[in-house]
Amino acid sequence: MSSQVVSIDPMLCTGCRRCADVCPVDAIVGHPNEPQTIDTSRCVLCGQCVLTCAAFLSPFDEGAERMPEIRRERGLAEDDPAPLFAANFRIDRKKVAAMLADPERTTMVQCAPAVRVSIAEEFGKAPGTLTPGKLAASLRRLGFDYVYDTIFAADVTVMEESTELLQRIETGGTLPMFTSCCPGWVRHVETAWPDLIHHLSSCKSPQQMAGALFKSYGAEQAGKTAGEIASVAVMPCTAKKGEAERPEMQNGGHADVDAVLTVTELAAMLKEKGIDLDSLPEEEFDAPLGLYSGAGTIFGASGGVMEAALRTAIATTSGKEVDESGVAFVRSEEEPGVLRASVEIGGKTVRGVIVSGLAHVAPVLEAVRSGKADFEFMEVMCCEGGCVAGGGQPKLLPGVDVADAVSRRRKALHDHDRELPVRAAHRNPAVKALYENFLQKPLGELSHKLLHTRYGKEAGRHE
Repeated sequence: MSSQVVSIDPMLCTGCRRCADVCPVDAIVGHPNEPQTIDTSRCVLCGQCVLTCAAFLSPFDEGAERMPEIRRERGLAEDDPAPLFAANFRIDRKKVAAMLADPERTTMVQCAPAVRVSIAEEFGKAPGTLTPGKLAASLRRLGFDYVYDTIFAADVTVMEESTELLQRIETGGTLPMFTSCCPGWVRHVETAWPDLIHHLSSCKSPQQMAGALFKSYGAEQAGKTAGEIASVAVMPCTAKKGEAERPEMQNGGHADVDAVLTVTELAAMLKEKGIDLDSLPEEEFDAPLGLYSGAGTIFGASGGVMEAALRTAIATTSGKEVDESGVAFVRSEEEPGVLRASVEIGGKTVRGVIVSGLAHVAPVLEAVRSGKADFEFMEVMCCEGGCVAGGGQPKLLPGVDVADAVSRRRKALHDHDRELPVRAAHRNPAVKALYENFLQKPLGELSHKLLHTRYGKEAGRHE
């Protein structure tokens, strides 16, 4: 990676260890009241330490004369008004601004589903305020040539991942299959449970699938080459910055995604340009890579990937169209953060498990490792609640009910799903056209080349 994605500034850290309390993988190292460090061999880049950090440098503090220098080191303008917290993530705003100013590059941007239910918080609105149209308008005002949507790629992920699951069931492949949409979860498997890597789906995440399609199908639509495309992602997640830099996330020498902005970085760029999100008109995302279904929308909330995949798996095996899978996931007091359910797919019972938060995953993985797992499909989201609670989301003030804010964001995504005319990925007309005119079929040769990868020690080369 070009530089560390998440860091703790030892000059600003007070050693309160709030970050250690929220780290799901015990990667924060240090004694109370002393500066903390991050064990990078364990860190999954989720950024929860950044969200919770309360130690910051103010103009009244000793050492305040270093503020311009610290801002420069973090990629901020010297007069940037944002507080300088000890725990911080790498800022990539200058990199994106340079792409937007380059007349030789055609810029294509995607934004994750969880961004549209949180970006308004940076402009004074309540958590869960849904602003897809204003988000699209704001990205257009910043200067992006094509304003696309990660949810389109989430629909494509459903097509690929549900097909892969059915294939593994039919052919006796490795089960249970783990979803691979969350880069923090994938990194945790690689670093802490490497013997279970073969359980991960070979699908790239929606962010990377979108980037790969920008520089192939999208470039073809725009009359450009892959090298002329600058691919930018707006994400609720700091781990997405690290995922985009993985060496295998490329095709033909071109990275799928060239730069990743968090929600707070995008808000800062809008404010810097004097763009007020609230005053913008509602605009549509560009076609075809900005058209999406409700199934892709709920990827931003824990359980959404599973629900979206089941809608398509049930429909394609039964011939019955479904807007919702109808599967009720049940939680148990004995398994905090874990929900379970079973469903009939293609005449077979498929048992699914949802894990919300890496802190709850160890007992489930121990069952897989010991051969005692009683399920075939598992979704894990690193952050409790899903991407709506990601480390790149707006930082909530002390005293604000974080659980309530996350709940409001989740509800807004599910409301958005119910409002959309198409709620299953396989019925998205733009996805149908993608397969008819370009990819041909899920798990086909071109899909495998562009949209699938390998994880773990063998990663780094794509076959």
